[in-house]
Amino acid sequence: MRTRSVLTLAAAVAALSLPAIVPASAAGGAVLTTGGPGGTPVAVGDVLTASLASGTRATFSSSASGSSGVSCTSSTFTATVTGNPNAPGTATESVTGHTFDSASCTSNVTGVLGVSGITIDNLPYVATVASDGTLTVTPPSGSAIQATVKLRTLLGSVTCVYKAAALTGKADNAANSITFTDQQFGKASGSSLCFANGYFTAQYAPVTDAGATVYVN
Repeated sequence: MRTRSVLTLAAAVAALSLPAIVPASAAGGAVLTTGGPGGTPVAVGDVLTASLASGTRATFSSSASGSSGVSCTSSTFTATVTGNPNAPGTATESVTGHTFDSASCTSNVTGVLGVSGITIDNLPYVATVASDGTLTVTPPSGSAIQATVKLRTLLGSVTCVYKAAALTGKADNAANSITFTDQQFGKASGSSLCFANGYFTAQYAPVTDAGATVYVN
């Protein structure tokens, strides 16, 4: 009888002790990690980079999901991590660079012969990445996210300026990617060859921190 009581007590103690030996990663961890979900936290000050996912293009289309506009096969963004709290939570970044290689860009707009350049103005921007993968990019106070597109046309060089209040994207651990889909820019200035709205679509992958892939938790 005494033996059974001792065994029962030992089992109860072991059961109560189980939560204490659960791996730390199961209890949380940073929003941004490397090495896998729940891995090594990305340090504040680290620089994250990503180029277009292999075989994809960045497009500025004249309509949502449209095929007319400007398309580039080479684009890169750079962001510095400014906050990386425990998950679930929201990490913050400063987007310091977003470039497009004009040599990789083409246009199928009637009257446009080629693309001289695409620049993203008013940097840096603030980016937030939530644990559910929602990415939001906002400009400095009193400013706007601005894209300047320079085109070569039958009538000479044309500059089109587009603005957006914010951009929303999605981070996905399956490809360590960030995807923007039909993010609308409105034309701020430019000739009639500049379409009234530009819808930005692109997938950047993999997002890396000094070569290590980045995960969102």
